[in-house]
Amino acid sequence: MATVLYRLGKTAFRRWPLFLTGWIIAVLAVGAFSATMSKPMTDSFSIPGIPSEKAGDLQAELFPDAVDAFDQASVKVVVAAPEGSKLSDPEYAGRVDALLKDLSALPQMPDAPLGGPVETAQAQEDQLVQAATDAGGSVADAKANAAALSPLSEDGRVGTISWDFDVDSVADVEPATIEALMDAMDDARGDGFTVEANGSGTTGMTELSGTSELIGIGVALIVLILTFGSLVAAGLPILTALVGVGLGIMGVTAMTAFTDIGSTTPMLATMIGLAVGIDYALFILARYRSELHHTDDREEAVGIAVGTAGSAVVFAGLTVIIALSALLVVRIPFLASMGLAAAATVFISVLVALTLLPALLGMTKSKAFGGRVRHYRPTRDEDGLILNNGVRWARTIARAPIAVVLLVVVGLGALALPLQNLHLAFPSDSTAGSDTTQRKASDLVAEAFGPGRDAPMLTVVDARDVPKADRGAAFGEVAAWAAGLDNVKNAQVVQTNATSPEADDATGAIVLITPETGPEDTATEDLLSDLRDGQGGIEEKTGTTTGVTGLTAITTDVSERLSGALPIYLAVVVGLAFLLLMIVFRSILVPLTATAGFLLSVLATLGVTVAVFQEGTFGIVEGQPIVSFMPIFLIGLVFGLAMDYQVFLVTRMREAHVHGMSTRGAVVDGFRNSARVVAAAGVIMISVFAAFILIDEPIIKSMGFALAVAVFFDAFIVRMTLIPALMYLLGEKAWWLPGWLDRLLPNVDVEGEKLVRPHLTGHQLEDELEGLESERSARV
Repeated sequence: MATVLYRLGKTAFRRWPLFLTGWIIAVLAVGAFSATMSKPMTDSFSIPGIPSEKAGDLQAELFPDAVDAFDQASVKVVVAAPEGSKLSDPEYAGRVDALLKDLSALPQMPDAPLGGPVETAQAQEDQLVQAATDAGGSVADAKANAAALSPLSEDGRVGTISWDFDVDSVADVEPATIEALMDAMDDARGDGFTVEANGSGTTGMTELSGTSELIGIGVALIVLILTFGSLVAAGLPILTALVGVGLGIMGVTAMTAFTDIGSTTPMLATMIGLAVGIDYALFILARYRSELHHTDDREEAVGIAVGTAGSAVVFAGLTVIIALSALLVVRIPFLASMGLAAAATVFISVLVALTLLPALLGMTKSKAFGGRVRHYRPTRDEDGLILNNGVRWARTIARAPIAVVLLVVVGLGALALPLQNLHLAFPSDSTAGSDTTQRKASDLVAEAFGPGRDAPMLTVVDARDVPKADRGAAFGEVAAWAAGLDNVKNAQVVQTNATSPEADDATGAIVLITPETGPEDTATEDLLSDLRDGQGGIEEKTGTTTGVTGLTAITTDVSERLSGALPIYLAVVVGLAFLLLMIVFRSILVPLTATAGFLLSVLATLGVTVAVFQEGTFGIVEGQPIVSFMPIFLIGLVFGLAMDYQVFLVTRMREAHVHGMSTRGAVVDGFRNSARVVAAAGVIMISVFAAFILIDEPIIKSMGFALAVAVFFDAFIVRMTLIPALMYLLGEKAWWLPGWLDRLLPNVDVEGEKLVRPHLTGHQLEDELEGLESERSARV
């Protein structure tokens, strides 16, 4: 492989106009197709096989007009009079009327008129009481059911105004509609009158500033300038990364012409594409600068850089692609599409690093390191070899490798302890930022009506196999059974599919279940389990078929699917990557230490994240569940970056070992040549991810925190501390590979062993070995 990439790098350098033209044509072609042929992205949320999805299918069969819970652009405007006042007071009744008028004039509103909370509450109670009276039922039960559905609090101070925007999906709600809603709410506020809103239709009201992202990119640029001492060289990795990500995102958009793509799909592709795009260009560019110290032939230097560092880029990219593509095993379509889109973007980033970067170096030639802000004058030891902080750190670890291993393992293990309390849940309005209108509305609802009002569940009852005369009683029995379960505040039949209110031809019903607890509470999850555990009994008793669905049930099922998929995902990712690393390093123990180190860093990261974000340690945020998909994303992203650092650092050790150094000397040489660049890459990624902590949105804040901490743990604690200590302890055994396995594995020559490179043989290697022996003798 090194020989092939060596030739590719030289060709791209020499014929840079052809390669640049090719990339420009590719960008323009994909961009033009994307702009002219793409279709809107969707927000469909189908999870085949989960119980709530099956119940949703049953609901659609019995109620053809039913809308999928994730497609409903629902809005709940919460209004509240000051303490001691009521919404029925003339002053606040006038404000409610004015607000209703403004809301009715919003774009994309349904045809049905909006009603105020006071009038609607009274009308609902009258209707239910009359129905109970006509049927000879309990008036008290009717009033209790009316209270459970009432849009007005018991004290008359807080009320809700609810509707669904007239759109096919949440993604179709236009920004102008959201802006008009916000304006209407602002106009209604004043004199102690509170107006807030939540619901899926208000998603666009959460505005994310681009300031934090700019801070991350700014820090990355500063690190690159310090690394290369050149403004031009610092800009090249960012430029090539942007090209790779831009082409990848345009490709994802273009794919909407052929298939449905979720609107969240580009998110992961952008994040990981920028991360690896900068890293890959950084490593090749750093190797190019290193080769220029040994030759004046720039074309040859580019060839060597692409042949060696480029080989590492290829295999690092393959590990990332494996980690992202393995999201298919989770069996959640939107995650699978995100993983595949990100994997395709990484593939493009690898191609960009191997071809566009050499072409840009061919175009700039001697100006590639222009715009100097400082000159690189490395210190050399008595043997004439470069003496930098990487060498000093490697030699420091060599003094007590056993102590270093114990310190790292015990330290990261201790940080992982809070992981035993991990509680995964889907984000909801009740877990939004405390300053958002969604969170304020949710808090008002929880205070006035109880937290369970925002966590309803729907039990679909299919009575087609029940005799017609017994169906009404069966619906009532199911509702009574649900109402008798622990943690149920109310359960009642809210809809049947009868052809008219007077007809008795209903074959299906919807039972609304209101829990005592909120959507993020574990007691709500327990209630869902109790409902499903008891389904068999109530079905046998009534002859019906039932299923529990609704937003709360769906998100709980998705969380369980994600939790159950984690071990499988880890096994697939780690197993395939282990095989790949065996091919790269021609070793069993080096891949074993690489994957073990990754597991340590991930477990420690999850432990710290649970402590800070779930348990509220240090008071940075209010304690709340960890978003369900965070561990999967964390594993996928961090595994890719971790293997990048492992490949780039240890391949330099392997390269030195292949060219004659002992394992001990190879570790030092690997740090001499790669530690600075790996550290720079780690700082860049930490800065980019940590910038998201500045966003006042708990979910994004926790993701940014977890990713930044994970990169710190893995790059600096595991790759640059634990791994060299283990390499010292393993010695020559680190490169052991059984003969039969050596014959089976393909020899890809990642280290460039076949490339003729005089500066890596002869007296310099001998001097390094002699220096190491002198060091060892002096210590003895």
